Amino acid sequence: MSRVGLEGQVAVVTGAARGVGELLARKLSARGATVALVGLEEEALKEVSGRLHGDSAYWYADVTDHEAMSRVAREVKERFGKVDIVVANAGVANGGPFADSDPVAWRRVIEVNLIGSAVTARAFLPVLTESRGYLLQIASLAAITPAPMMTAYCASKAGVEAYAHSLRAEVGHQGVRVGVGYLSWTDTDMVRGADQDEVMRELRQRLPWPANKTYPLGPAVDRIVAGIERRSAHVYGQRWLRGMQGVRGYLPALIGTVGQREMKRFAPRLQGMRTGLVGAGGAADEEARATHRN
Repeated sequence: MSRVGLEGQVAVVTGAARGVGELLARKLSARGATVALVGLEEEALKEVSGRLHGDSAYWYADVTDHEAMSRVAREVKERFGKVDIVVANAGVANGGPFADSDPVAWRRVIEVNLIGSAVTARAFLPVLTESRGYLLQIASLAAITPAPMMTAYCASKAGVEAYAHSLRAEVGHQGVRVGVGYLSWTDTDMVRGADQDEVMRELRQRLPWPANKTYPLGPAVDRIVAGIERRSAHVYGQRWLRGMQGVRGYLPALIGTVGQREMKRFAPRLQGMRTGLVGAGGAADEEARATHRN
């Protein structure tokens, strides 16, 4: 597929304060795009915006808040005149056994990753329809294969993948393209936060190659940028993930068998595991919700 130049394009990136979203914003800006940053870390968003090459602005908003995201969509359109690209990247994660999980944190993973993505799309679809634009939904290897100790994250990413595929069929005739981006373990605050738990770190290291590695952020984001330029239906942050699509039907049974053995091995060490959201992004989400409650 031919590439669409990013010069003069207006791109919205959620979860833009750090990690994939922050680096993606920088790379889109370097290629000439105007970037609207959305997230919960206002000071960090301000700093990111200030370092970008071209025009940019930032909005503090919770992606699960329909009214807030609708306001952001209106204000981005008013500020920049249009929206060509939306990257629904905001996400959080937790880990640990489902039976012992914090129900609030478990539910929040679903709310941010799945509901928040749908809220983002609902808010921006009118302006994307006007521009015949592109929505890229960031999913994960977790959408392709289930994993023990990651029930909320896997459920949210599998759900968001299915939702985005469904949406593609609905809006394609209006000129709006929808893509799904897949990432394996990539060097972000979220992954580093999960690795702080010894059991989660060891379980991940015992995964079969190449799923047991942590991959550098830069090349993954470069591949996402290339996918945006091509308006791709599928974008793979690591090349080998494309091959996983052909075997995904066999993975639940395989993981079910191998996972039982691994969980039996680690069972004595599962008591007292941290069950809240992981990483700096998770902490920012918890802080924002606590502030809102007060």
